[in-house]
Amino acid sequence: MTDVTDTLQLTVQHPRPGFAIAVVAGYVDTRTADTLRHEASGIIEQGCPHLVLDLSQVGFCDSAGLSALIGLWHAAQAVGGALRLAAVPDRLMRMLVLTGVDAVLPVHATATEAVATMTAGQSTSAGVQGCVTHVSTDGGAGEPVGGEHMARDGAQTPSSNPS
Repeated sequence: MTDVTDTLQLTVQHPRPGFAIAVVAGYVDTRTADTLRHEASGIIEQGCPHLVLDLSQVGFCDSAGLSALIGLWHAAQAVGGALRLAAVPDRLMRMLVLTGVDAVLPVHATATEAVATMTAGQSTSAGVQGCVTHVSTDGGAGEPVGGEHMARDGAQTPSSNPS
């Protein structure tokens, strides 16, 4: 049986206005899928409708995680954006193919490649630069672990609910 964890980490890069790359680390399962959905939806709602999820650090994803990915695809589409997946682990890729989700959720080898396809035909460079947001949560509560949150400008700000 697969161990279920309560920890999911997102590290977000903003390569250009309206675009974000979120590196997802941990297990995306019944305990963390809502956290992923909440945090990534927040990125979309805060002005980055074009989102790439780098899944290279995901150790496991179950059907709840797959549902979260589909929900995020719908959230991006609803605001005129797009969701792309990058560096998808083999086991998760097999799940995407078996369920047919790979037909609607484009998968790329790297996050840089995914951003490039999303920005094709636009004049601004698609290189990964800009600010980084780090969100580390436990148990799907959406609160940062350790009571800290890296703000977009890189400064640490206290959480509203310190641990």
